[in-house]
Order: sequence, then structure tokens, then C-alpha cells
Amino acid sequence: MSTTNADDVRSWLRALPSLDVAGLSDAERVDLLTALESLKGGAAAAQARVIAELDASQRASASTREEHAAVSRSVAAMVGLARHESPHAGRKYLGLATALVHEMPCTMAALSAGEISEFKAIVMVKETAVLTLEHRAEVDRRLADKLAVFGVGRLGKAARLVGYEVDRESPLKRVRGAESDRRVTIRPAPDTMTWVGAFLPVAQGVGVYAALKAAAASARAVGDPRSEGQVMADTLFARVTGLDSAADIGVEVNVVMGQAALFEGSDEPAWVAGYGPVPAVLARRLVREADRAWARRLYAHPASGELVTMDARRRSFSAGVRKLGVLRDDICATPWCDAPAKHADHITAAADGGPSTSSNEQGLCEACNYRKELPGWSTTGSASRVTTTTPTGHAYESRPPPLPGTQQVKVIHIVGPALEVDWAPTG
Repeated sequence: MSTTNADDVRSWLRALPSLDVAGLSDAERVDLLTALESLKGGAAAAQARVIAELDASQRASASTREEHAAVSRSVAAMVGLARHESPHAGRKYLGLATALVHEMPCTMAALSAGEISEFKAIVMVKETAVLTLEHRAEVDRRLADKLAVFGVGRLGKAARLVGYEVDRESPLKRVRGAESDRRVTIRPAPDTMTWVGAFLPVAQGVGVYAALKAAAASARAVGDPRSEGQVMADTLFARVTGLDSAADIGVEVNVVMGQAALFEGSDEPAWVAGYGPVPAVLARRLVREADRAWARRLYAHPASGELVTMDARRRSFSAGVRKLGVLRDDICATPWCDAPAKHADHITAAADGGPSTSSNEQGLCEACNYRKELPGWSTTGSASRVTTTTPTGHAYESRPPPLPGTQQVKVIHIVGPALEVDWAPTG
């Protein structure tokens, strides 16, 4: 098979549904599971080789450090799109391919043979990331006969241990690297809850948890009816925001919902920007329990439901148009990128005559906005349908997520103790 013949690979994929699973014995089914798992590992190794070759080809004309950095961002984005994942994931797979193909031959051989999973290969690469090429190769060589034998957890610990043995400075490098990556994240949780997490150095993390535990113990000692976990959560909120109650929160929250859901008791879910769908009953409760509310008009196209607004021909988007784009897109408009939309971007560049209007705006994360300015990348279309074309000529289409209440759109802003309701009839 030609190494570039994607049609052959697709034919294998099309053949998988026809596997005779029902007619097998249980022993044969287990053998088939093992074979398919090996196939997944071999496919991951083949992807790594493809990515490495793509990277080398794209770098062929780069000479300066800045050009190589630009190529890395461009290739990472292409890899993410090709794998139907985010550009951030693309960067991880590019790093994985580089390490496996050029620096870790034993791990690559085991993956190619289907003896280990892609996740095991990722663990090996991750646990040796702080080592020099020479030391990484030594860890790879020493653990070659353990790759298929050890579980993921044991393999990661073994790689870390051997790394400490071959490079006594690696623990300090690991600590410095981890500390520089400290951050706070948020993600949706079931039942309209959220997970807010902090990635902190061990002393800070333990200190935060200990302080919250102490606060909970003190409150419960004097008869506080809340559970320990509830007191800790409430204390965390109060100490971070400086407020006594969630009702006093001064951060703006945007809830998008239709007129029927807001006023007529419809069960159509609302949408919280930065979180996702919430039940209509919860959105109505936010409105009902607010101390005061404001209304602002937004306009939805009667046929497509696309949000539109007053156009202004200028280089920069007006504050209203910027806000409209963020409310409409919520997450980055790049396919498979789940990062929050932070930048209002011209689909057709202003330098090419693109207007600063809502129909020419898309919400992008910071990384994707900078990526689209790299050589060979282009975007065409309008806010309702954007086509992104990569340097290899592959085109990917994206559309903003459908909003609740296509014909009537409300945007509720939770600001301080009040709610601001933005709404508009179509027309």
C-alpha cells in the first residue's frame, strides 16, 4: 500500500462493520478485541510518522527561529483539524510524534507492533519531557522490555524513577516546569453545577485545602447545619470573591433563551455562555429571583435565526458587535476547538475590505485568532457558515451553535444582584 493512499485505509474502516461478531465464540471475541486494540496502536504509530513527515515538509523552507515557531503553530492546527480535535490537542500530538519518531525508538517500535496503546506512549513521552535527548533515549532503552508488561500507572512511575537515576537534576526541572504551568480552570458538571479547579504547587494546594477544612470545622463546631463540603465550597467562594453570598456576585453571566422559554413556560433549554445548556426552569428562576433586570434588544434573522445587529463600517468592531459575537459563538468557532471565544475576528480581513459587521465576525480563542494569520491559512464565508482552509488545501466548515429561541432571543446578564435581559423580536 502506498504510504499516502488514504483511500486504502478508509476501505479498512468500511470493512469493520462487516466483521462476523455474532458468529464467533467468546474466546474468538476476546482474540478479536486484542487484535483490534493492536490495530489501534499500530494506527497511532502510523499517525505519528505521518505527523513527523508533515512537520519536516512544512519546515523545509523555514530558516529563522521565528519561522520555525510559526510552522509549529500551523502544523499543530492542521493536525488538530485532521484528527477532528482542537489545535491544543494538535500541539500535543505534534510533540508526541516528534518524540516517538526521533527520540524514543523502543516506544515507537512497541506502538507500531500494537504491543502498547497510544496512551502508554503518551505517558512515556510526558514522563521524560524534562530530560535531555540522551537521557530520554536511555529511559526508552531501559524500559523497552517493560512497555507491554507494565500497566499505565506503573509504567509512568518507572519512567519517572529511571529519569531521576539518569539525571539527578530532573526533579528540579519537573518542579519548575509544573509551577510555571499553574492555573485555574472551569468545566461543566452534571445538574447545572460546575467544577472549578486550581493546579497549584503542592504547598499552596495543601494550604488551600487545609484552610477550607479548618473553616468548615469551626463553623460546624458552633452548630452550622451545612455539611463539611458545603461549608468548604461556600467559604471558597466567599474568600475568592470577597462576597458573603452568591446573590452579591459582581461578575456578568450571560444566559441566552427564547421568548417562549422566558415568558410562556416553554421547556426549551437556555444557554449559559461559558457553561452550556441549562433547564428553562432554572433560567426563569434566575430572572424571577433577581432584584432588578434590564432589557436590551438583539435581532435574530427570521429565517436562519442568526443574530444580527446595526452595522458600522469601521476597522474595529464596536463594543456591541463584539459582545454579540461572543454571545453567539460562546466557544471558539474553529471546528473541534472548545476554548472560550475571546477575540472578535474579521472572517474576511479588514485589510482585504472585510466590513466590521456582525455578519463578518466570528468568535475565536486567542490561539486560533493568531493561527489564522499564518502563511497559507484563509477563511471565507459569513458568520452563519465559515470555511477555514489550511496550507495543504483542506477545508473545514464551522457554524455557530444553534441558540435557544431562534425567532426571539433573550440574553440575561447577571450583574451584581441584578439581571439584565437582552431580547429582541425578529425582523
